[in-house]
Amino acid sequence: MNILKILFGKRAETESQLKENEIFVFGSNILGHHNGSAAGMAVKMFGATYGKAEGLQGRSYAIPTDYISEHTDIHEIFKSVVRFTEFARQHPELTFLVTALGTGNAVIDPMQMASMFFGASKLPNVKLPKVFWKYL
Repeated sequence: MNILKILFGKRAETESQLKENEIFVFGSNILGHHNGSAAGMAVKMFGATYGKAEGLQGRSYAIPTDYISEHTDIHEIFKSVVRFTEFARQHPELTFLVTALGTGNAVIDPMQMASMFFGASKLPNVKLPKVFWKYL
């Protein structure tokens, strides 16, 4: 199974198969333990750094969505999405391929997660997954 193929109709098995300017955006946990499917893919193929919970890492960008507690902190996730949106705005030379982060291991409702990306959805260099577009 290839996450990029499912989300964007684009297949990539290695970092070199992304276009030079493409960045893989995935959900991480607050400790930066990138063990989930997209997070694991980010480590293996796109240069994500184990132990770094947020920001640009190689050809990937982490947004913490899992806070290792009984309650996921939606407000903190939103702040991270705002920081990501500002980063994307400041880097129009890059294209950000956003996975359906937060909707897997972090079990956040896709509609709630998609709404956090409303600002990012207006940027031409941010590509959101189909499941988010249903709610934007």
